[in-house]
Amino acid sequence: MEKGNNPKWLKKSLERQKIFKQFLEKAEKNKVLASLPELHEKAIAKIDCLQCAACCKTYSPRFKTPDIKRISKHLGMKEGVFIDTYLKIDEDGDFVLKAIPCAFLGEDNFCSIYEVRPSDCARFPYTDEDVLIKRKSLTLKNSTFCPIVYEVLEGLLEKK
Repeated sequence: MEKGNNPKWLKKSLERQKIFKQFLEKAEKNKVLASLPELHEKAIAKIDCLQCAACCKTYSPRFKTPDIKRISKHLGMKEGVFIDTYLKIDEDGDFVLKAIPCAFLGEDNFCSIYEVRPSDCARFPYTDEDVLIKRKSLTLKNSTFCPIVYEVLEGLLEKK
């Protein structure tokens, strides 16, 4: 299995941002969506997220109300205390982490709240859903730190 933060893929991803952007802008949605399950599974099998954890080290998910309720209950904290301790409101008006890397990420790259993690974390890297095509700027950003997104985009380019 490939290690997560392989400088070769990262360098190539940064070099290919313009190509990825052009592809995503012109891509046939249905064709892309039909290809995602296979490409997603192939990338997930190739990349060991626990070797990487770049998402947890560089990115904050949105914490929606159900996430806050679920996580604070799991931690035995009042929601207000959880928010005050871990979250802030970003420029889009969403609750996000106050600090990066994520406070729930262990030194072993395991998540201490994995079973109740935010829905954004559970869905990340969005390579098996239409977010990949709907939110192009997010996909491009994610491809600069997540090798799975990079692999899926490369696979889509090969199929075009």
